[in-house]
Amino acid sequence: MPDLARIIALNRAGDPVAIPSVCTAHPDALEACLTLAETLDQPIVVEATSNQVNQDGGYTGLKPADFIRFVKDIAARAQVDPARILFGGDHLGPQAWRKLPADQAMAKAQRMVADYAAAGFTKIHLDCSEGCANEPAQLPDAITATRSAALAATALKHAPDPAQLLFVIGTEVPPPGGARTDDHGDIPPTTAESARATLAAHRDAFAALNLPLARIGGLVVQPGVEFSPMEVHHLPLTRDPGLLAALADWPGTCLEAHSTDYQHPEVYPRLAELGFAFQKVGPALTFAWREALYALDTLRAQNGWASGPSLPDTLEAVMLANPGYWQAHIHGTSADPRSERHFGLADRIRYYWPDPRAQQAVQRLMADLDGKRLPDPMLLAHFRPSEIASARASAYPLPRALALARVQTALRPYFFTGPRS
Repeated sequence: MPDLARIIALNRAGDPVAIPSVCTAHPDALEACLTLAETLDQPIVVEATSNQVNQDGGYTGLKPADFIRFVKDIAARAQVDPARILFGGDHLGPQAWRKLPADQAMAKAQRMVADYAAAGFTKIHLDCSEGCANEPAQLPDAITATRSAALAATALKHAPDPAQLLFVIGTEVPPPGGARTDDHGDIPPTTAESARATLAAHRDAFAALNLPLARIGGLVVQPGVEFSPMEVHHLPLTRDPGLLAALADWPGTCLEAHSTDYQHPEVYPRLAELGFAFQKVGPALTFAWREALYALDTLRAQNGWASGPSLPDTLEAVMLANPGYWQAHIHGTSADPRSERHFGLADRIRYYWPDPRAQQAVQRLMADLDGKRLPDPMLLAHFRPSEIASARASAYPLPRALALARVQTALRPYFFTGPRS
């Protein structure tokens, strides 16, 4: 299992190292991520969110123990050493039940955290920052910390080895894909004062329950990175929000950055220099998968090999038939809602790949391309030379290998240091 404490210690000592946390339940995207980590001899964190995986199955239908088996099965088939994989829970709190009164929502969150800890998740992001029924949308630090400490106590009680648990805390958690810009279009970073207040609130809440402060290993703050459905807000490389100063009295704690998808490659080592040893990525992985499949679909159409409707047309029909995963996220001001459904950076289309019609369409695409000659000049219009070379060296059929390689292109910038297993 990756040693997060060692990675934190190295980073806090001035060594700009970090570990990526991949947040996806897409089996092919996961395989691409795990095999890249294996190839580069790197550790990797695989995370599940509270909406995605919980005691009720979440939107994936998987409970916490199911998710770990699911990922380990993928790793076994891909011949990836399971020892390099660590499991994390993302946004664990009452969010999935926030329409309920707080006591009911927290009871469900307690059960969820107990199941995550018992299943073997060891990196636990405690997120109680959002209000429940009849509460403000964003809660004050004291309430957030009190609820988070209660969940931490539950995790410590149910973990097979409590000493392996590492908690990530934070009250300024960016909403996924929901960029909050100032009047100048910038993403304001968290202030050091705000970070200190969050840490102080959690110190008090943990002390009230006699919980070990040493188990707090990460603090979620906003460094100034984000993406909205159609725009990426890149980190200014010269910016230093001074957040490491807030950790002066917390030597075993690092910073965690969310929504780091789609940043320039130079951003990730810069984030590590700024103290962000934990770097989250999610939608960019399935965005890359969709990108590759649509490119293959274009090649199929250009060569007259299609045996049925195009992949985008099939996915459009699937999304229109079940708009629940995109409708609230695409507003009336969108000039081209179809483009945003298919190409938006929040990648709402990722929720539709498990649909049987989508799966059949992908299988038909691969079957139509099976055995077809795809020379490099044709592929270079859609794929990078490195992706083509990687795919041609793979044991998989070329179309599938190209799609996996595109996902690895999205993840590779996060592995900017040497082996750290």
